[in-house]
Amino acid sequence: MNDTFLKACRGEKTDYTPVWLMRQAGRYLPEYQKVRSKVDFLTLCKTPELAAEVTIQPVDILKVDVAILFSDILVPIEPMGMKLEFSESKGPILYDPIRNDIAVSKLRKIKSEEDVPFVMEAIKILVKKLNVPLIGFSGAPFTLATYMIEGGSSKNFINTKKMMFQTPDLYAKLMDKITDTVINYLQAQIDAGVHAIQVFDSWAGILSPYDFERYALPYVQRIVSTFKGKVPVIYFAFNGSAMLKKVKQSGADVLGIDWRIDISDAVNSLGNDVVVQGNLDPCVLFGTKDLIREGVSQILQGAKGAKGHIFNLGHGILPETPVENAIAMVEAVHELSAK
Repeated sequence: MNDTFLKACRGEKTDYTPVWLMRQAGRYLPEYQKVRSKVDFLTLCKTPELAAEVTIQPVDILKVDVAILFSDILVPIEPMGMKLEFSESKGPILYDPIRNDIAVSKLRKIKSEEDVPFVMEAIKILVKKLNVPLIGFSGAPFTLATYMIEGGSSKNFINTKKMMFQTPDLYAKLMDKITDTVINYLQAQIDAGVHAIQVFDSWAGILSPYDFERYALPYVQRIVSTFKGKVPVIYFAFNGSAMLKKVKQSGADVLGIDWRIDISDAVNSLGNDVVVQGNLDPCVLFGTKDLIREGVSQILQGAKGAKGHIFNLGHGILPETPVENAIAMVEAVHELSAK
């Protein structure tokens, strides 16, 4: 197996910089669209053979150095007791949002092997077929809480912040339940065979640094400390560039960096004892091959001071992205970092 990615996670010297893309199994690939045309999104997530097929596609097509399990961060929320749907126009919808103590009390702690067995089955299929490592993942507790409280996505997250500020004990009770679920879910993925895990905190950036430290970070720290030393743990606090020193307190082995900060500034803020992941603006992939190559070069140079570097986008690849440009990016990373 090509273990370049795992070496980079540990801060070891590698022959080149490993690269993968968030949302690399997805709508920009015609091969994915062909599979997706036959089933709805949740069915695709819940059918192990199909989830494995679309997980492998970008490894074969783009030649990335690691696969990430095709699933969704909301998958473990459903068995906690919330009805989940995905709307083509509105995105995820969680019915009967969690707004009071009765609703929180009704949520159940899941047993992942029994409640989401399709995830573990997909992992077992993949570890037999892949020649690169496999990343498992979960949403971070705060991000999952926002979906559960708001009932979906939101602009201002008023209901979430109301619970945080008006009923902090209720908020903590909900976060404890979610954190227990995430730990159970990630442990089951590790037991099934994933080689690393990533915790996605998609909405961390809606918090002030003080509120992040108080209302989100402790739960991430609990997750990271549970898995530290078992497999590499990546933490991606999206839109968190203004509070990187607090993000570092998560203790994660690798910190994902979004595109809103020069990666050299991120490295200077974090120190040379941290492995970083990122951070090309996904929209650069709409540019010319020369522009993509230039962007890749700048990031590779900027990350040289870090303990280690895994190349990625600063957020997920966009559905409209030309596949040939994604391939060009991966090729540029491999070629330029090997020099």
